[in-house]
Amino acid sequence: MHKNLQQIPVILLLVLLQNTSLSAQVNLPKYELGIALSSFIYQGDLTPNRFGSYETMRFGVSIHGSKIISRSFLVRANLSIGGLKGDDAKYDNPEFRKERAFRFRSPVFEFTPLLVWNPLGKNYDDKGLSPYLFAGAGISLLKVKRDWSDFNAAYFGDGSDLPGRIAADEAHDLPRVIPVIPAGVGIRYGLTPRIAVTAETAYRWTFTDYLDGFSQAANPARYDHYQTISVGAIYRIGKKNVLDCPVVRY
Repeated sequence: MHKNLQQIPVILLLVLLQNTSLSAQVNLPKYELGIALSSFIYQGDLTPNRFGSYETMRFGVSIHGSKIISRSFLVRANLSIGGLKGDDAKYDNPEFRKERAFRFRSPVFEFTPLLVWNPLGKNYDDKGLSPYLFAGAGISLLKVKRDWSDFNAAYFGDGSDLPGRIAADEAHDLPRVIPVIPAGVGIRYGLTPRIAVTAETAYRWTFTDYLDGFSQAANPARYDHYQTISVGAIYRIGKKNVLDCPVVRY
């Protein structure tokens, strides 16, 4: 009997530890909703800047929903609405750009499923700072409007083949739906168990040289791309009840 009584504290400790573990499992967050303001930065034939045309960046918004699947990974569906713009005339160097004067603009409506990796394994943390990486694949809807009305043919001379190359681009159909491969990096800071703020940047590979409406008249050897820089907020909803048990509140 005395031996059995000695075992009671050990049993109580085991029960306490088990209940603590179950409570932690029951109270894990399951879903996140987010919204962000974004700048859309075109990168292609109509800018000499290898990092994109910050002179013509457009603004937009994105919304997303995520499901947390582990401490390190979540899956996210991202919907972005914004625009792209490029303009040769924004650049003094090289000189020919102001005389060529190609420009374009297009709205962008993008849907991309993403896999997000938190290398520090902090998906379930309530507060604090954590970086993350993400990548995925999706589609973008475009409506490209190109313009060469200010093209100065006299500057390039009678022997220039640019007018013929412009005609070749004019005869080419412009893309309306394109595949995109986004990849990026971000950082989040948890303010409360439910609210966090984020900042991230993402680069898109597009596999088309007509994102800006020009190819043969510009640089047909390289595809056009774009990127976004975003700041936003996340709100957690739901609980992950892995045992499908009711949550006991005291």
